[in-house]
Amino acid sequence: MVQNDQVQRSERLKVIIRAVEGGVRRLDDLAELTGVSEISLRRDLRELEEYGAIRRIRGGAEPAPRRGSPYPFDVRAGSDRAAKQALAEAAAQLVPERATVAIDNGTTALAVADRLAGRDLTAMALSLHAAAALARHAGVEVIVPGGPVAQDDLSFHGPGAAEAVRAMRFDVAVLGACAADPEAGLTVAGWGDAQVKRALLETARRVVLVATADKFTRRAAHRFGALADLDTVVTTQDAPADVVHLLRDRGVEVVTVPVPESP
Repeated sequence: MVQNDQVQRSERLKVIIRAVEGGVRRLDDLAELTGVSEISLRRDLRELEEYGAIRRIRGGAEPAPRRGSPYPFDVRAGSDRAAKQALAEAAAQLVPERATVAIDNGTTALAVADRLAGRDLTAMALSLHAAAALARHAGVEVIVPGGPVAQDDLSFHGPGAAEAVRAMRFDVAVLGACAADPEAGLTVAGWGDAQVKRALLETARRVVLVATADKFTRRAAHRFGALADLDTVVTTQDAPADVVHLLRDRGVEVVTVPVPESP
């Protein structure tokens, strides 16, 4: 029951963010969209403004001024849970025993970290969430890069983290992205995050992007690579067919998993 409440709340916050992305929305509009009281909405808007996802105005909300702002971590963690678990199961099978692996930040990469816990691996975790997931069972040697930690998703970012990544050589890098549009390439909302991801592309023998299908129709502010820089993409079977064909045409292995049924 608690988990269902969390999922419903995360979906409500996504509805609010998407509505406000289209322009100024009044409280009564948002109340009609979400089916909750204005008191609850005001609490949601305060939280979303703290994350930088929207900006509150008198009687409503308007788009955040910064392009490419990600959804708050709690919102992302509560959405597409079944799909992320299926993707994580497939991605974990691509990591051989005794490998040195990098686990990116983000909720999908965190699901992969959960699957890798207890394995005989050396892993660099690029968020405190992933480090905790990997370290909860004996087996994995867990390394973190150090440096600043982002307040929302507890990720390591910026030049210091990128330098720590470049000091290692990875058999596999499990990568996430805010967006993977074929024309725009691999993009993320934060400049510092892009530096770390670019370093992963440089230092891993095999780069695996794990992404839900919607990521292939999005663009964010900071580009860190092209789809051709990837070795493998793990996604769901509803990924755009033209994107799957393009990836395979460029020599990228594509692993698809069935789309889980909605609960």
